[in-house]
Amino acid sequence: MDKKAKECVERLRDLVSSIQGAPFPSDDIKLELYSIWYEHAQRSATECFEFLNDNFPESQKDMNKMFDKLLKK
Repeated sequence: MDKKAKECVERLRDLVSSIQGAPFPSDDIKLELYSIWYEHAQRSATECFEFLNDNFPESQKDMNKMFDKLLKK
């Protein structure tokens, strides 16, 4: 796997990790905690999408093929 693909995988893992760590909104979770998580997840998503746009400008069909190959390994 080349350097760009490795960095892409790292960014996607960071994004998934941020999403998985989401607090469940309830009376026990304060709005401040949820807001902190939300901002972190949004920042990770933005960085991930910017990286993909900058480094993998292929068409959506080509991107889908690339992700299929990455996920099969």
